[in-house]
Amino acid sequence: MPVAVVTDSTAYLPAELLPAYRLTVVPLTVVLNGVEGLEGVDTSPADATQALTARRVSVSTSRPAPEQFARTYRDLLAAGAEGVVSVHLSAGLSGTVEAAQLAAARFDGRVSVVDSRSCGMGLGFPAIAAARAAAHGADLAGVRDAAVAAVGRTTIFFYVDTLEFLRRGGRINAAEALLGTALSVKPILYMPDGGIVLRDKVRTASRGVARLVDLAVEAAGDAQVDVAVHHLAAPRRAEDLLGALTARLGDRLHDAYVSEAGAAVAAHAGPGLACIVTHRHPA
Repeated sequence: MPVAVVTDSTAYLPAELLPAYRLTVVPLTVVLNGVEGLEGVDTSPADATQALTARRVSVSTSRPAPEQFARTYRDLLAAGAEGVVSVHLSAGLSGTVEAAQLAAARFDGRVSVVDSRSCGMGLGFPAIAAARAAAHGADLAGVRDAAVAAVGRTTIFFYVDTLEFLRRGGRINAAEALLGTALSVKPILYMPDGGIVLRDKVRTASRGVARLVDLAVEAAGDAQVDVAVHHLAAPRRAEDLLGALTARLGDRLHDAYVSEAGAAVAAHAGPGLACIVTHRHPA
């Protein structure tokens, strides 16, 4: 392909999609009790889950260094790519986009960075759209446009058992956390413009799962859609979500994926996470 596509480890793409779309993944760093490791390389979702449930164990994340991105771009261009489109985790959640932009500035316009304003397959679907455009011979601007258009057609909703982990990581404020945990309320969140916002409150986990499905189906509208279900130490919950989505969407459902969220998201969402990403096909 004349244009290479890069994303980061928080896309949580199913493993088979990486070679299929020739995607390059730059991992974030996860710090477990002071020990750094690359997400998906040195640290697994189970590592983060165990750390989060243990007392006196700290879990945090950090963006890739600009030099890490620069090295990746340099290697792809040296291997024959004419340009690179780099699609990443929302700038509202991480400095990853900024690091990618700092690196891209070294390459005289041959690297273009896209903020997905999302995470998980909310990032993964735009990266796939970019890769498909590249495979069909689109130039750098065309590949970037495909990613940006896909961002606008992708919606993410997620359920967490508690907002405490998001509050600790600074992804929501203390007032929102208090609102979400009052009277044992279970929060459902979404990302309308790159930041995490409380969307709904339910009383039980089962109602949370049902509400996620309602919201995902509503986001699909009448379009053909691809969906992705993410979970964290909750595979049964993910199976229930996928089954409900399949029944509700019927022949509008094109591709469906299930994957476990990685350590970077685990550090902020906590065990019990369930997430649905809906990607509408172009009209």
